[in-house]
Amino acid sequence: MRVILVVFFFLASSMSLAGKDLMQIEISGQIEGVVEIELLSDLAPNHVNQIKKLIINKQYDGVAFHRVIEGFMAQTGDVMFGNISNNEYSPTMVGRGGSQLKDLIAEFSSQPFDRGIVGMARSQDPNSANSQFFIMLKEGHFLNGNYTVFGKVISGMDIVDSIKKGDKSNNGMISKNPDFMKRVLIFSKN
Repeated sequence: MRVILVVFFFLASSMSLAGKDLMQIEISGQIEGVVEIELLSDLAPNHVNQIKKLIINKQYDGVAFHRVIEGFMAQTGDVMFGNISNNEYSPTMVGRGGSQLKDLIAEFSSQPFDRGIVGMARSQDPNSANSQFFIMLKEGHFLNGNYTVFGKVISGMDIVDSIKKGDKSNNGMISKNPDFMKRVLIFSKN
C-alpha cells in the first residue's frame, strides 16, 4: 500500500508540472547546488518570455547574487554589471543594470509574495523590470501587487537559504566574493 501511495504522489506531482517551463539555476561560490523554479507564464507571460530569452542566450551564466538580505530575499540577474566571469563585473555598479532587452510593463497579480516566490526587481517606475529578479527567503506581503511574480521555487530552497548574505548596513549588498549563477537552463516538463 505504501509503495502505491508513493507512486501515486510522484505521478500526481509530475502531472501537475506537465507542460510547465522550468528554470534550473546551478549556484556556485561558498554554496554549491541546484535550484529549480517553475515559471508562471499564466501570471506574467511577457516577463517569463524575457527571462527565457536571457537564459537561452546564456546571459545569466556567471551573474552574481549581488544583494541578499537575511530573512527577506536574494537578488540577482544584473547581466550588465553583475557577471563575475568577465571584465564587465563592477561591485560598485552591480544592481543598477539590466540587459539589452527593453524594460517590461508590469504584470501585477494577486499571487502573494510567500517564501520561494520569484519576483522581478525594478526601480521606482513600476514598468522598469528588465533582467534582475529576487527569490523570497521569507514571506513579504508588503510587496503584493507592487512587483511582478513570474515564478516559484519547486526544489533547492535549502540552497537559496544558504546563499551568502550581504552587509546589513549597506542594504544587503555584497562587496566581495558573491555566490553566483554558474549556469542557468530552461526546459519544459512534459
